[in-house]
Amino acid sequence: MPEHAASLVRLERATRTYDAGDLRVAALAEIDLTIQSGELIAITGASGSGKSTALNILGTLDRPTSGRYFLDGEPVEGLDDTELARIRNRKIGFVFQGFHLLERNTALENVELPMIYAGVAPRERRRRAQAALERVGLATRMHHRPGQLSGGQQQRVAIARSVVNSPLLLLADEPTGALDSATTQEVLELFSELNRQGTTVVIVTHDPNVAAHTKRVITFRDGHVVSDSAHPTTVVLLQAGLSAASAPSSPSPQLDRSLS
Repeated sequence: MPEHAASLVRLERATRTYDAGDLRVAALAEIDLTIQSGELIAITGASGSGKSTALNILGTLDRPTSGRYFLDGEPVEGLDDTELARIRNRKIGFVFQGFHLLERNTALENVELPMIYAGVAPRERRRRAQAALERVGLATRMHHRPGQLSGGQQQRVAIARSVVNSPLLLLADEPTGALDSATTQEVLELFSELNRQGTTVVIVTHDPNVAAHTKRVITFRDGHVVSDSAHPTTVVLLQAGLSAASAPSSPSPQLDRSLS
């Protein structure tokens, strides 16, 4: 990452604690983390490692108990709920494992929802929602409801919804957890394409194969960052007990727009 790249996300000694009966549990322990604009990152770790807590703080869905959080240069940890909701709508897109689509609404109507909250006029909402669905390869499916779409197509709708307001930061929480391997590959290629177009993407995953598609892997354990590597292939090989020298090379995948 070039030295002149802007810092989009910065956590400074961020701690998040929870009360569990008579105990106080530190889900995050004085984390320092910087993400530059334009990065494609995986956050990994076992269940309970702190990765989901970190994602919630990055997405302003939770606040650090102590420490600082700067998003796009703005300190956000002390903002009230209304101000945080405004920032989420303007600067952050979310993709989840479970899609979270409204079953009675078409794909087009689902993608329009964030713009309704943002106060975008109806005609402009429709134009931007159509463009977002075309961007993820669903131009011929925009009038279908979720029940008429495959799992991969539903996740594409969710991704279109997440980017329709042109967020600075796209956060994906186990986005391929409910998908088969072929569809997982398609979705990961879509994230890579969005990143090439300038979107900063952070994927929380427990799957090293998903992490291998990113350019940087941050691993959490017991509330701490235990590794931060710009060489995800090496990380996966080490986890598998293999030598990096024996790794086969492969070209970067291209985005497949097919709807099969």
